[in-house]
Amino acid sequence: MQRRHVVQYGAAGVGAVALMLGVGWWRVDGPGAPKPAGQRPLPLSAMDFRLTDHEGNEVGPETLIGRPTMVFFGFTYCPDVCPTTLSDISGWLEDLGNEAAQMNVVFITVDPARDTVEAMAEYVGYFHPAIRGWTGPANQIARAAEGFRASYERVPTEGGDYTMNHTASVFLFDAKGELVTMIDYHEPREFAVPKIRRALTEYVEGAT
Repeated sequence: MQRRHVVQYGAAGVGAVALMLGVGWWRVDGPGAPKPAGQRPLPLSAMDFRLTDHEGNEVGPETLIGRPTMVFFGFTYCPDVCPTTLSDISGWLEDLGNEAAQMNVVFITVDPARDTVEAMAEYVGYFHPAIRGWTGPANQIARAAEGFRASYERVPTEGGDYTMNHTASVFLFDAKGELVTMIDYHEPREFAVPKIRRALTEYVEGAT
């Protein structure tokens, strides 16, 4: 809800925002979130899955080796966590300037039934142009999530529809495909961007 609505509707607006934030917390960090896998993600070189990017190209873990990489799991029907995180990532990439071109940035759907190649292409088009959307068969999405140690689950909603609960952290890998760190949901930009710059610095120094 925009600030002017909060002012206009007073306590009712504040209550609605609080409820929205509460639901988001419950699904991401609270009891409604998927249980963490509890294991460190595999190196990209040890993963094995085949997906398709939003331009129709076949991709896999080997596609990401050679440059620093950020990976985020989500889905296009996500009401809050995914657009918020992808907006955050877009802001980080803007802060990086020309250095952003040295990174792989991938958004992998956990809802392949609805997130076709065309749907992913439209969705990522709303964010930074460096962000790539990946989709594919459900079994290959599951293999990818297993390698990253990401969790997701389908949750029924009223009216016979459904939503998806999923890991909300961003995975940061170095150019060799080794995990560097995780960037948490809602992590402040002043903490997230230095993490990414460190991975980029190691990549540039290793290439010289």
